[in-house]
Amino acid sequence: MKTLIVLLVCTISFTSCKKQEQNSKEISTKNNSEISHSLEGTWELVGYYNYIDNKVVDSFDSNEGYRQIKMYTPTKVMWSKDVPKDSTEWFGYGNYKINDSSLVETLEYGSESMKNIIHNRKEFRYELHLNENKFSQIELDDEGNRIYSENFKRIE
Repeated sequence: MKTLIVLLVCTISFTSCKKQEQNSKEISTKNNSEISHSLEGTWELVGYYNYIDNKVVDSFDSNEGYRQIKMYTPTKVMWSKDVPKDSTEWFGYGNYKINDSSLVETLEYGSESMKNIIHNRKEFRYELHLNENKFSQIELDDEGNRIYSENFKRIE
């Protein structure tokens, strides 16, 4: 009888440890996937796509000297543009949310140039294509057709 009880306890302990190890591996895999496909970090604009009938018809890189950087924390976004040939300041700050295919940025404030835009439109909705080290935010028209995208690469 003692042998049966010891055997039963060992079996339960072994099964429990195996399930814990399996759950731990699933959580670890999920966290790695979430991290690699997260907007959290610092991104630099590298180029644009123009669309007609939801197909890319033109692409071009950012102008030399022009820089646009976006930084995402778990809930906040901040971006700035440096346009060397223009003294106008461009930046914005606010919240964002993503799901599998969309990005919504809700700006709280921005540069003088952005204040007028934010006054009329606080929420910016994009179709989102997100990979480990690059993402595209695609502007859509009122009917859901793609207009243009800004394409970013991860720099941190």
